[in-house]
Amino acid sequence: MTENRAALHNCEGRHPRDPLVKKIAALLVPRGDEDTLRRTLSMLAGKWGEPERVSVRLPFVWTNYYEEIAPELDRLFVSYPGLYKMSDLPGWKLESCAMERESGNGNGRRVNIDPGTIDGARLLLASTKGQAHRVYLRDGIFCEVTLCRRKGRWESFFYTFPDFRSGAYDAWLELVREDWKREVREV
Repeated sequence: MTENRAALHNCEGRHPRDPLVKKIAALLVPRGDEDTLRRTLSMLAGKWGEPERVSVRLPFVWTNYYEEIAPELDRLFVSYPGLYKMSDLPGWKLESCAMERESGNGNGRRVNIDPGTIDGARLLLASTKGQAHRVYLRDGIFCEVTLCRRKGRWESFFYTFPDFRSGAYDAWLELVREDWKREVREV
């Protein structure tokens, strides 16, 4: 019994520390509503600091699941300077849920904010919804590997959201991955 415990605690391949990642947020905002976009970016800056990168806005036409926000939506991403502990992801999702509630002023949310991480191998996104492919982290927060890097490109899975599967975001995600590579070498 003691040998088994020792083997568990001395396992090869264990991470000696919490992996360092880039912090991102995937946003859905009402198309043409510059005030909501400005307020959302301001809320994010107030909570997480000024972004390092902000993507262009792209029309989000993949599902009507978010129609409660607005009939026409745009997707954009923000990333943040520095490296963060991967284990911080559930806390970011809890904070983003509070910001979503705040965005609607009591009338339902006006934005969708999905925090995630990027490192050399994957894009992770946090969710409050459990599914077969999502792993429970803590406090009602789940996580999925949305995309992975394989053979020099971003690859999707059968469960990957159609907009992420489309490749429309790959160039921006690659810029953030390059930021991660540069910053992790400096640690």
